[in-house]
Amino acid sequence: MRRLLNVAHVSRIFVQARSSDLLVQAEDEIRQVLRKQHRLDDKPDDFTIQNQATLLETERAAAESLTLLIGSVAAISLLVGGVGILAVMLMSVRERTPEIGLRRAVGATRADIRTQFLVESGLLSGAGGLVGLATGLAAALIVAELGYWSVVISWPAVVAAMGFSVGLGVLFGSYPAHRASRLDPIAALRAE
Repeated sequence: MRRLLNVAHVSRIFVQARSSDLLVQAEDEIRQVLRKQHRLDDKPDDFTIQNQATLLETERAAAESLTLLIGSVAAISLLVGGVGILAVMLMSVRERTPEIGLRRAVGATRADIRTQFLVESGLLSGAGGLVGLATGLAAALIVAELGYWSVVISWPAVVAAMGFSVGLGVLFGSYPAHRASRLDPIAALRAE
């Protein structure tokens, strides 16, 4: 080692325990032997011991952090999308006030108006969800075709995403729908 690498010490030693249950015990025994060989009575370790369980735990913690980050970005995106639906539906109520007044004057109930706007907001968000799903599926299939990695599509997750999308639209469209249903028919007809 002195002639070839110009080092007088061993830089790595790989040790295998008989079972994964003995990893901690093996690590402790190795630490004691190395401290004795290095004469480290009251000094800190001048070596590092790593075991696969520690590396796997570190990888799991990193994956959890990444999942939390992606979930946070998705939540913010959903909130922004919901506010967008709310704004569009409020503008729709404002622009269609005479139509709402006419429908109320010819016999439509408040529940009919509310249902109309809830269905519209659900359709709007459902259409956005379909575009998002189509884009995501196309991107996944293109990546799979390029050969980077295999793609597994979870159809229950696709159905849940669509349901969540429509539900979000109905949730954020409920205030404009309620507001539209509360319009006075005579005032709404005069609003032109």
